Amino acid sequence: MHVTAIIAAGGSGRRVGAAVPKQLLTIGGRTVLERSVAAFLTHPAVTDLIVALPPSLMEAPPPGLGDARLVAGGARRQDSVANAVDVLPDATDVVLVHDAARPFVAAEVITRTIDAAVAHGAAIAALPVSDTVKRVQGPQRVIVETVPRDLVFLAQTPQAFRRQVLKDAVAVGRSGIEATDEAMLAERAGYKVHVVAGDPANVKITSAEDMAAAQRLGGPAAGVSRVGMGYDLHRLVAGRPLILGGVTIPAERGALGHSDADVVCHSVTDAILGAARLGDIGLHFPDTDPRWKGASSIMLLQHAVELVRQQHLEIENVDVVVVLEKPKLGTHRMEMEARLADALSIDVTRVSVKAKTNEGMDAVGRGEAIAAHAVALLSSVS
Repeated sequence: MHVTAIIAAGGSGRRVGAAVPKQLLTIGGRTVLERSVAAFLTHPAVTDLIVALPPSLMEAPPPGLGDARLVAGGARRQDSVANAVDVLPDATDVVLVHDAARPFVAAEVITRTIDAAVAHGAAIAALPVSDTVKRVQGPQRVIVETVPRDLVFLAQTPQAFRRQVLKDAVAVGRSGIEATDEAMLAERAGYKVHVVAGDPANVKITSAEDMAAAQRLGGPAAGVSRVGMGYDLHRLVAGRPLILGGVTIPAERGALGHSDADVVCHSVTDAILGAARLGDIGLHFPDTDPRWKGASSIMLLQHAVELVRQQHLEIENVDVVVVLEKPKLGTHRMEMEARLADALSIDVTRVSVKAKTNEGMDAVGRGEAIAAHAVALLSSVS
C-alpha cells in the first residue's frame, strides 16, 4: 500500500504574534514544522511526503524536511492541500493530511487513521469532550440547547482518505465551498467520515499561549531525559538457533519468531522506541511483513536507533534482564553487551545485560519460553 502524507504548512500563523510563521518557531531546538515532518518521515507505513509551504519559503526552504516534495501553499488551508493533491504520485492509495501546527502527533494515531481510511474510505483522529456542551444563539449568547456530549468530538489531524475520496473532497472545495478541514469537504462530497481515537498530547499551536505551553511540553527544560521500557517473550522450540543480543548461544532449543526472535534486541528496540514516543517494534517491523522474515534483530535495532536520532535524541544507557532457565548466559554476557553497544553506537560501559531464572514458575520457569526486560534512557540534543 502506498501512503502519501501531506503537511499543511502554508499559513502565516499571525495569531501567535511572532515575526516568522509559527511553523518555523522552535521547540527544544527544533522547529514546529520539523517536528511534524519527522513524525511522518519516521513512520513505517508512510511512503512519501508532500509539504505545502508559504510561497515566500519555496526558494529557500527551511531545514529538516528530508526528501519531501514541496509545493506552494494557497491563501487558505484547503487551497494548500489542494495544491498538494495535484502532485500526488500516481501510485498513491491513501493520503494523510496533517496540520504542521500539531508537532506532537504520535505514531499510533497515524496508524489508526490509515487503517480506518483503508477500511472506510475516510477517517479523522478526534477526542471526545468531557465537559457539558451548550449551543448558544444571538449576541447575548443565550443557551438554546444542551448537546449530548457523547455525540461531540474535537477534530484533530491527521485525517486520512482513500485517494479518490480526497480528490472528490478537493473538487467540492474548488467549487466554492469553504471548509475548516478536508473531512468537512468529504462530508459535502457525500462520503461518511469515521472517527478514531486521537491523543490529548496532539495539541494544535494557534496562539502565543499555545506556543508557550508547547515549549514547556517539548522544550529542553521539560524533556532532557526520557525513559522507555521494553519487554519480549518467545516460545522455545527445537530446530531454531538461540540468538541473544546478536550472539548465537549454544543451546538445544531456540526462540520461535518471525525474525530471528532475539528477545534481547527486541526488548531494547521497544525500550528506545518507547522513550522516543515512536510506537513499538510491532509497528515498525510487523510480523505480517515478509521483509522481516528471518531478519537479524540487530539490524532492526540499528534501524530503530536511526529513527530515535531523527527525533534529536541520544541513547544514554540500556539495561537488560534476560529470563531463561538454561543454558546459563554468564560467559556470553560481555559479548552481548559489546554487540548491543555497537548497534546502539554507544560505549559498552553504557550497556548492561543480566540473566535470571524464573525459579521453575510459569512457562519460562518450565523451560518452555524465554523473556527479556529492558530499560533505556534517552536525552534530548539540540
